[in-house]
Amino acid sequence: MKKNLLTLMVSGLLLSACSDRSSTSADAVAPGAPGKPSLWAYAGKTGIGTSYEQYTNGTYSDAGASGTISKVWFSVAQGVLTETMYGLIHEAQLQELQFFIKGANFLDEEKKDTISTVEYLTTDAQGRPQSLAYKIVNKDKDGKYEIEKHIFTDPDSQSLMMRVYFHALADDITPYVYVNPAIANTGSNDSASFNNGVWTATEGASSMTLKTTAPVVQSAVGFEGVSDGISEVKQSGSLTRAYSTTGGNKGNVAFTLQLPAMKASDNAQWDLVLGFGKNAAESTAAAEKTLAKGYPKVLAQYNGDGDAIGWQDFLQSLPALEKLSATATDGGKLLYTSAMVLKAQEDKTHAGAFIASLSNPWGDQKSAEKSATGYKAVWPRDFYQVAMALLALGDTQSPRVAFEYLEQVQANEKIAGYSGTPGWFLQKTHVDGQPEWVGVQLDQTGMPIMLGWRLWKEGVLSDAEITSWYNKMLKPAANFLADGGAVKILWNDTTIKPPYTQQERWEEQQGYSPSTTAAIIAGLVSAADIATHAGDPEGAARYLAAADKYSSELEAHTYTTTGSLTGERGNGNYYLRINANEDPNDHLALGTSNAQTISDESQVIDGGFLELVRYGVRAANDAKILETLPEYDNVKLPDLLRTKYEFTFPGFEGSFPGWRRYGIDGYGEDLSNGMGYMEANNSAQGRGRVWPIFTGERGHYELQLAQTTNSIDLEKLRSTYVKAMELFANQGMMLPEQVWDGVGSNTAYNYQTGEGTNGATPLAWTHAEYVKLLRSYSDGKVWDRNASTEARYVK
Repeated sequence: MKKNLLTLMVSGLLLSACSDRSSTSADAVAPGAPGKPSLWAYAGKTGIGTSYEQYTNGTYSDAGASGTISKVWFSVAQGVLTETMYGLIHEAQLQELQFFIKGANFLDEEKKDTISTVEYLTTDAQGRPQSLAYKIVNKDKDGKYEIEKHIFTDPDSQSLMMRVYFHALADDITPYVYVNPAIANTGSNDSASFNNGVWTATEGASSMTLKTTAPVVQSAVGFEGVSDGISEVKQSGSLTRAYSTTGGNKGNVAFTLQLPAMKASDNAQWDLVLGFGKNAAESTAAAEKTLAKGYPKVLAQYNGDGDAIGWQDFLQSLPALEKLSATATDGGKLLYTSAMVLKAQEDKTHAGAFIASLSNPWGDQKSAEKSATGYKAVWPRDFYQVAMALLALGDTQSPRVAFEYLEQVQANEKIAGYSGTPGWFLQKTHVDGQPEWVGVQLDQTGMPIMLGWRLWKEGVLSDAEITSWYNKMLKPAANFLADGGAVKILWNDTTIKPPYTQQERWEEQQGYSPSTTAAIIAGLVSAADIATHAGDPEGAARYLAAADKYSSELEAHTYTTTGSLTGERGNGNYYLRINANEDPNDHLALGTSNAQTISDESQVIDGGFLELVRYGVRAANDAKILETLPEYDNVKLPDLLRTKYEFTFPGFEGSFPGWRRYGIDGYGEDLSNGMGYMEANNSAQGRGRVWPIFTGERGHYELQLAQTTNSIDLEKLRSTYVKAMELFANQGMMLPEQVWDGVGSNTAYNYQTGEGTNGATPLAWTHAEYVKLLRSYSDGKVWDRNASTEARYVK
């Protein structure tokens, strides 16, 4: 419904200096610093993109075959361009770029007042994307205009191109381009200026320039919510204060560009280019270079047409794509997207640094006043999933470079401020290796060993190379898993005694965890194989002894026989999510996390026990595994404790399964008002939603179970688990961290059931799980299963 201009009055935002129009001029300094507090953008991305670049000897180099390495990444959400990064992959320079549209008695905001669709600019005959270039069409809800945008980056410049087709379907339509920079990864402390057709924002050694072919009637640069131009249009219906600089003042700046008024049936085509650099001269030159090259040539290079190196070259380098497409139920559309999405989330200064997601969870509620990585950082756990998925696609280069990168994030004397036992891998780091979170999560130390072992077994690493890596990286990791030791870095001053972990895979609790222990055991068995090859029989014997001990004590530490899930809730016999001491039957309280109080550890169950099967520590038909499934799947549990939910989708028969991380999970939308999770002020009403990852994990388990019982029905598995994951993807084929499960208030975002939430989309782990599920079903065996571990423990 249209908003009358009178309802859009923004009282009190314009300072008194702005109210006297006669005192302003085209070169006046914008008042109102620092402007409104800055926020990030909606995290439910429907697209991400960057230029594909080739490695040169395992690095990204401007002197290589690709030429200039483009270090620009972008995201799309709600039909508009959102966080756009330049430099390191977490260094945002833009919060959003969108249109405001003024007409008779209304002012629309593109991301709120249009119906948006997104598709890929280039697809093959089967409709499978051939690059991460997007076509977005935003239609006015009342049919008065239509905006089509094509978005991609320039592989030969530090810039982003947006082609715009604007169609007026009514008279008196005036478009405004609104740009909200976030230079140097903050929305504060920026300055802005306009001069001679160039709009620039800067902070320190970072700069962003806007250049356009659009005929700009007038513009304003200023402070958001005060003197940014669009605030005046909201208040008075017109732009008259054409501020051209923020002067010496800094804050949350924005640009508004007024374009010519249009009448019904008028059509316009414009190109907008954002250039980036270390200063205004560099960013302007980058934008001008792309604008001069022109849309057809930039897009062709981005795609990889002809002799150009682009995304088509990457897809053609993946030998398993066609085979896995036949296993998908959508013909491979999501698979092609997933392959590119995984590769796109790698930093290009620190080759091999794969991040968790190109998003800041619930970003539209989170302050951008200070620099934050969000999920644009390295977790070895997510990292392992990505490397294994790329390997499943037949990519041998990226997993190798990723494995070699891990040396940068291993705790030892090279890590600033670290003292203690070396070998474990840091919880969360910037892509340059800077520690951000420093909890010890032992699965994140097991997985790098498992990755190295697999690369060796697949022939990606030679015998000599795996020996070298054993001595310098994997042996210290295995020693830590076997012996533990003292740890001291930042706040963390403790002693680790494996398999007791300071944090499990959800980063919130300490204790004995089935999922963590599975990775520890598989890591140690893998290390023993490598140690034997490397001529270290004593090390191999020690690692196997530790793995055997952990395996023999696993159920005594993690399996309850007196659990409180009894009667209609279960039979009291099941694996716990985690046990904080050595007695799984004492109903001990767990630590409070995400504002949730867990008074009885046996109330909380998760799918972590299935990792025991995935990695070969336990058989799929192991009695205790089978005993735990009914509680994990019990849909009669109260929503607080329940993990499994069923979803239906229009046009598809039957229901599709999904699971939450665990019962009593507070990492999600507030039950009372639907607002997103806020770490700084999280509510006791927060509720973690269903994660599509677990549909993939369960699909892997069901394959292993079917193999064990010689009852494989591949079509049933595909139509249940593969199809479910495909349905959880959004219109841009981005897979989310969480999907809406229908529990609690939905007034804040009005999600559809089964739709990805504002948590984090795309999540690399989810895309990786989907790719690995296809590979597992295609091969008829679980891709992640560790053969040496299985041979030792599954009889």
